[in-house]
Amino acid sequence: MIHATRSLCVLTFAALAACSSAPVPPLWQANAHSALESYSGAYLRGESGPAEADFARARNEIASTGRPELAARAELLRCATRVASLEFGECPGFAAFRQDASAGERAYALYLTGQNPGADASLLPPQHRAMLLAAPSGDAKSALEAIADPLSRLVAAGVLLQNGRLRPVDIALALDTASAQGWRRPLLAWLGVAATRARAAGDADALARIERRIALAAPTQTTNSQP
Repeated sequence: MIHATRSLCVLTFAALAACSSAPVPPLWQANAHSALESYSGAYLRGESGPAEADFARARNEIASTGRPELAARAELLRCATRVASLEFGECPGFAAFRQDASAGERAYALYLTGQNPGADASLLPPQHRAMLLAAPSGDAKSALEAIADPLSRLVAAGVLLQNGRLRPVDIALALDTASAQGWRRPLLAWLGVAATRARAAGDADALARIERRIALAAPTQTTNSQP
């Protein structure tokens, strides 16, 4: 599997870096690596326009190799970043290259949708395999806490939400993780989950605290004043 400086699922970045054994890697590798890192950072900060531009730049660099398996990994990275922000879906970008992806990457794509990859679960990155195998009422919390990389932890928390195994302590951990990184998009998404839970429980004090955090974190819109 693959590791990145700021890995969210031990996929993609190092695979790009490992594509050549030459002492000086081709320029496309450095460009794609930089663009993918910029994409994930911008997306998590809530900067949609710059994020999409960065991803398009990465895909263009990867396309120059004519290797669809690399495009599959980039699309899988994009889907995982969205899951970390509680934006769920079928990952159509990855589906277009699915036949060229490895068995482990196909298993990871299923995992991102909250599904059990079945026999291929053993091919998942170790931290996500541990999350999948943790007993719902047992050590899921410790498995989530054990994920050191903040982005991978948010991905795992998003999977827990999809498969109905998320608990209040997991929500608190996801909130703390997003807040510590200054990642506005997943922070607001998880605050929304917390607000829904507080409202359903009739906890007015908790709901008020959460709404204050949402108001603070929400992006501000500026308007041009007319002279």
